This record gives sequence, C-alpha cells and structure tokens, in this order.
Amino acid sequence: MCFGSCARCIGYKLLILALLSIVANILLYFPNGETRFASEHHLGKYVECLHGILGGGFLVLIPAAVFIGLHNDDCCGCFGHEDCGKSCAMLSSVLAAFIGILGSGYCIIISALGLSQGPYCFTHLERNWIYPFSESSGGYLFEYNKWSKCQEPQNIVQWNVTLFSILLVLGGIEFILCFIQIINGILGGLCGLCCSHEEVSHL
Repeated sequence: MCFGSCARCIGYKLLILALLSIVANILLYFPNGETRFASEHHLGKYVECLHGILGGGFLVLIPAAVFIGLHNDDCCGCFGHEDCGKSCAMLSSVLAAFIGILGSGYCIIISALGLSQGPYCFTHLERNWIYPFSESSGGYLFEYNKWSKCQEPQNIVQWNVTLFSILLVLGGIEFILCFIQIINGILGGLCGLCCSHEEVSHL
C-alpha cells in the first residue's frame, strides 16, 4: 500500500473544505447580502475573528497543498529522490497536518463561541445594538420564538446560526482528516525507513 495516495486523497478533500470555509466566513460579513452592516461595524465580535478565512481556510490550504504534492508512485522516494527515502515526504506531511489541526481547531472553537453568544443585532426593546442572547449559553438555539428580538439585520439569527454551524461542521471534518493524515504520515514514514533499510541490506 502506498501511503502517498491516501495523503493526496485527503489533500483534495481539505482543499474543497478550506474553500467552502472561506466562502462561509465571507458570507458572515454580509447578512442578507448587505454590505452596510460591515461598514457600520455592526457585526458580532466572533464574525470578525477570521476563523473560516484564516483558520479553516488558509491554514488548512497549507497541508492540503503538501498532501497533494506527494507523488502516488513515489512509495520509496522523497519528491522524486529515491535515495532520500519515503520517510522524508511522509514525515513532512505530519508537520503540515499539525498546522491543519491548529487551523481547524481555531475554526471549531470560534464557531462554537459564536453560536453560544448569538448574533449582534438591533432590538426595539433596548433600542440599541446588543447581544440579546449572550446570557442564554446557546439556549436560544432551541427557542425559535425569541429570535424575533433581533429586528435588524433581518433574519440575522438564522443567518448566523446557519453559517456558524456550517463552519463548525467544516472545521470538524478538517480536524478529523488532518488527524488521520498524522497517523498515515507516521506509518508512511516508518514504512519508508524500513524500505531504506531493506535497500541497504540488499546492496
């Protein structure tokens, strides 16, 4: 079995997930497709943490590029250099996977906090921009009748809940895939070392 093909498969999946995370995070900046709330600084603090763009996006694109760069047929070589041994490429992918773990973990944490705190919106009761659900510890997610507290932006609760949930799921999948690649990379590295030793013993 060539561990490089598994890494490439994970890399392509991470590439798609990272791009989806970036898109989801960008949409959070523009509730209902409107730009004025961002320009007026009426966005929640967790929306501005770039967890989907930076964490689940660019920091996951790094390992994705590394995994995709591994050669399928280079089972006992390192990027075309057979004397280097497979362990070089596979062990470097483990380091890249840790970067992906950090990025996806950041995306998961911020998404969970964003869901727990709720949206930043204008309410007629207080006549101000506040976090009306910050003390509910996420309980508002199941109390749909209270979502109408937010008057502006329109449907901001649904908008935030949907996108933060998507980012939470995307980050979770990225985390799992990077963890799988850590195991795959370690096994592939050990296999490469064994392969090198066998080559030396046959000389």
